[in-house]
Amino acid sequence: MRIAALDIGGTAVKSGIWNGETLEDLQEWDTNASEGGARLMERIKDILQGCGQFDAIGVSTAGEVDTRKGSIHYANENIPGYTGMPVKEILEKAFGVPAAVENDVNAAALGEMYAGAARGLSDFLCLTYGTGVGGAIVTGGKVQQGSSYAGGSFGGILVHPEDRRPGEVWSGCYEKYASTGALVRRMQAVDPELDSGRKIFSVIERDDVRKTVDKWIDEVVFGLVTLIHIFNPSDVLLGGGILAQPYVLEEIRRKVLLWTAPNMRHVRLRRTSLGNRAGLMGAVSLAVRRLEQSRDR
Repeated sequence: MRIAALDIGGTAVKSGIWNGETLEDLQEWDTNASEGGARLMERIKDILQGCGQFDAIGVSTAGEVDTRKGSIHYANENIPGYTGMPVKEILEKAFGVPAAVENDVNAAALGEMYAGAARGLSDFLCLTYGTGVGGAIVTGGKVQQGSSYAGGSFGGILVHPEDRRPGEVWSGCYEKYASTGALVRRMQAVDPELDSGRKIFSVIERDDVRKTVDKWIDEVVFGLVTLIHIFNPSDVLLGGGILAQPYVLEEIRRKVLLWTAPNMRHVRLRRTSLGNRAGLMGAVSLAVRRLEQSRDR
């Protein structure tokens, strides 16, 4: 079995071939998103043409995805003209093999379930902290997509209603305070030289830096405690480069347990393990399932 896997982001497209055991022939190209969705699909077909023979295609992509149709339900203007793109139909017609398409954050969660930190689990939450905050809800081994394919938009949790501003959809919301970008903005008010996570944690022993990081961790924990009380999960996976800092994960765990109801403190908070391969592995898992379904017909 050979699966062609793609992970389409706003800046880069990753590809690989799953041979049934490992991902091989990993490559990366610029998305050239400003050229628009139609040009992107031509680029994707060119990439797949160079992958040799394969039995199915799995796609992890930016945007909200109607997984039944395999089309882009909504994408912002980072990729103009991508909304409505029938990705699955285009690829199946071009290559004559089954294809499956999923949103990139959801695909990353499925990848962790297929071959990463969530292996053996069928119910968990997954959050990724980066420029924003992405999320996925997995129950019964399936992603809960919501009525408009935007389920798991945890970045939209309203945590500071006093900061709401008319016309600004995300004002007062979780990702404005808990993302890595929020930490950097907060830190630059302390020291303008600290403009990246790497620089911040290189001087974490400074009192002013540690206190600022601690306030940011509190913001992260606010959202996690809310989600734990809503979903009562056994496991929450946390991704993003900032979670590689031992201090961050240790403090998140400590504070979550302090602020969570006693009957829910069994929850395990763990780092994701696949890094930037998670989306590709999620695409693989969906393509394998799609291939099996096509063979059963």
